[in-house]
Amino acid sequence: MKVSRKKLKIKEKESGERKRTGEISLIPESLDDLWHLKHVVEPGDLVYSLTYRRLEEATDKVRPDKTEKKPLRLGIRAESIEFHKFSHRLRIKGVIEKGMDTELGSYHTFNIEPGVALSIVKTWKEHQLKRLREAEKAVSSPDVIVVTIEEGEAVAGIVRQYGVDELFSIRYGSGKGMDKGDGTKTDFFYATLNQLKNSFLSTSAAAIIIAGPGFVKNDFFSFLKEKDSELAKRARTEQVSSVGTAGFIEVLKRGAVERLTKEERLTKEVRLLDKLMEEISKEKDGKAVYGKEEVRNALRYGAIETLLVSDEKLMASETEEGGSEKGREQIESMLRDVESGRGKIVVFSSEFEPGKRLNGLGGIAALLRFKIE
Repeated sequence: MKVSRKKLKIKEKESGERKRTGEISLIPESLDDLWHLKHVVEPGDLVYSLTYRRLEEATDKVRPDKTEKKPLRLGIRAESIEFHKFSHRLRIKGVIEKGMDTELGSYHTFNIEPGVALSIVKTWKEHQLKRLREAEKAVSSPDVIVVTIEEGEAVAGIVRQYGVDELFSIRYGSGKGMDKGDGTKTDFFYATLNQLKNSFLSTSAAAIIIAGPGFVKNDFFSFLKEKDSELAKRARTEQVSSVGTAGFIEVLKRGAVERLTKEERLTKEVRLLDKLMEEISKEKDGKAVYGKEEVRNALRYGAIETLLVSDEKLMASETEEGGSEKGREQIESMLRDVESGRGKIVVFSSEFEPGKRLNGLGGIAALLRFKIE
């Protein structure tokens, strides 16, 4: 994410809270950046971007010639924001407030793709500014393809900042026949290698992790070194007990992706969620709570060390409490109180398994400094 301009006014309230209002101009550079923006742009924000319109010119002709589309900067008051990861775009729909007089009051949709500049004018929340800072730092982190493989089955995905997107899935025979001398295993490896090559070329991946529960991963790695030595230089193996989503989680938990890219986001989420579940399971001595009321109670005691909240909870809070703004204000107030109490805040991606599990606990939980009754 490139942030090209910031123009913020900071006002401090009597409570000591800082209110930042103004415009930030930026250019998303990847699918990950679009995902970040989905959780930054909110209904009610004023969003500027370029669109293309045919501008009519005065003419004496009964049937005027078609004019070329020209760039026009519009400002819309956002009403809905949709993230389309398969078409690599963010759709922001709203009513035009800034632009040509003939356009004002009509609806328009911005299709924001990587490389398309936009500006956002709003009152900025601290977690939104933090998200933009993280997105700026993450630009240099390369993508990693994880191939989980066992006898007769291979599932591969690419690690994004919001989770793991599945790239391909292969099932070949019954698995038990893989060691017979009928070429089945070789065919399976060729099919997996072809899919892996295509995925590597069609993404911006810079590294590959080959993971699995037995010796098949090592056999495939040897096959890769024999058939494509250059691609093999980008790969390493990792021991896991499962394939597919469970295998992806194990790879992240073991820190394999972190070692390759130093990207801690997903690994941190997996470890924090495991720690939360471990503490919850301790009936007497557990230092964890979940659900809004329990978290609010822990906050009163100043007991929160790390607040875990899902991005879905942050986005949905505006419609809680009978559809008013009360739910959003409550969540924002809790975030501010945790920060003022020197607690940490981790926003989980609902696109990935730990975020989904957190949503199952109400979307908000906390690891505590000490046990509370």
